[in-house]
Formats: sequence, structure tokens, C-alpha cells
Amino acid sequence: MTTFPRYTAETAPEAAKERLVASEKAYGFLPGLYQVMAGAPQLLETYQRTHEAFVSTSFDNTELTVVWQTINVEHECHYCVPAHTGIAHSMNVDAGVIDALRNETPLADPKLEALRTFTLALVRGRGHVAPEAYEVFYAAGYGTQQVLEIILGLSQKILSNYTNHVAQTAVDPAFEPFAWSKAEKAA
Repeated sequence: MTTFPRYTAETAPEAAKERLVASEKAYGFLPGLYQVMAGAPQLLETYQRTHEAFVSTSFDNTELTVVWQTINVEHECHYCVPAHTGIAHSMNVDAGVIDALRNETPLADPKLEALRTFTLALVRGRGHVAPEAYEVFYAAGYGTQQVLEIILGLSQKILSNYTNHVAQTAVDPAFEPFAWSKAEKAA
């Protein structure tokens, strides 16, 4: 197993230092994901810019959470599921929605469930989605813009989920209360 270095603002490559300083100031701690991504400053920058772009889409906080957590759970990201659980709570997302996403159970709200189901279809099909899935998604009130926005969210989650998989990033202490694993869920 390869060990991936964790950087601080002091030890990071020059191109990542400013972003790490800003992140630590914004969050009050330096997320482990960013400590790893700093080893490739362009990855850190791309991830943060993609995040900024995704949160400015047409989705509200609950819908953002549905997309993020659906992908995190499907990708079995031990780091992102707890992190986005904490983030969802800070965004005032309903606890029932948060729990259902973590447990892969259908969402009570039909529109949110359509978003979850379509996101899963997109991820599992690697972009190939059956016409019926589009029909259900569109009937729920979404359109082509939201299909493209899910792809943006998926690109963000691939960057983070895959980084956490290869680096085995430890869950940040702030998110440890929300620890999650597919094995624990299945038990």
C-alpha cells in the first residue's frame, strides 16, 4: 500500500499553500481530504472550484445533499459519507433525509426520491440512462439542466471519493460522530 503524504499550509507545495490557509480559516481545521489533495495542487484547486460551481446550481441544500450522499454511498466513501452528514446537518437538511441517504432507503418526498434514483441510474450506468428513468425524473419536475448539474456534482464526488479511496483518508475528528461504512450498514 502506498502512503499518501498529508500536507499543512507550511509543508504543502507552493501552489497549494494559499488554498490550505483559506480552507483552515473557513472551517476552523484543515480537512484531511485537502491535506492529501495538496500533493497535486491542481487537483485541490479543481475540487474546490467544482464544489463552488455545484453549490451554485439550481439545487437547494437538500437536493445538493441528495446528489452528494447518493454518490458517496454508492462509491462507498468512508470519508465523504460522514463529512457530508455533518455538512447536511449544518445546512439544516432534514434528519430523515440524511438517515435515508446513509441507509440507502427510499426518500419520503417523491421529488427527492426521483432525484436520488436518477442520480443512481446515472452513476451505475456511467452516463447511460434508460429513457424511462428520464421520464420519471422529468415528471418529478426536473429537466435537462438538472441532468447536467448532477454530472457536475458527480465530477466533484469522483475527485473526492477516489482520492479518499487511494489515500485511505482518515475521517476528520469533527465528522467522527457520523462514521459510516458499507459493512456496518449491511450488518
